[in-house]
Amino acid sequence: MEKLEKISDRITVWIGTPISIVVHTIIFIVIFSLKFLGYTVDQILLILTTAVSLEAIYLSIFIQMSVNKTKLTIAGVEKDIDDIQEDVQEISEDIEDINEDDEEDEVINTIRDIEEKIVKLHKEVVDLKVNKTNLPNLKLKTN
Repeated sequence: MEKLEKISDRITVWIGTPISIVVHTIIFIVIFSLKFLGYTVDQILLILTTAVSLEAIYLSIFIQMSVNKTKLTIAGVEKDIDDIQEDVQEISEDIEDINEDDEEDEVINTIRDIEEKIVKLHKEVVDLKVNKTNLPNLKLKTN
């Protein structure tokens, strides 16, 4: 079965070439040249009609085989696209998680900055209190 498929694939590819056009033209010339070998016009047209009909049947079979293979290939590509789309969605979710983590890190850093400033302010307040107690009582001048 596999060997038959390979042969039909080769024929299908060959039919789509310029050489095929030349060969078919030669065959038709040969069929019409049968007149010189004593065949009647009716016999030639019968041979030509039969050959063309058989060829049309085989061509339609080859075309259908190509369509079937293309359909299978497209189905495989669609599956790959679906898989890629799922991967992209997962990556997108991961990026959102990373962004959320970054936002959380920014909040934590802001809180640490505020804490450091509060500690500095507290230290300054303590220093001011200590300095105030060490200073002699000064009277404020009033106007």
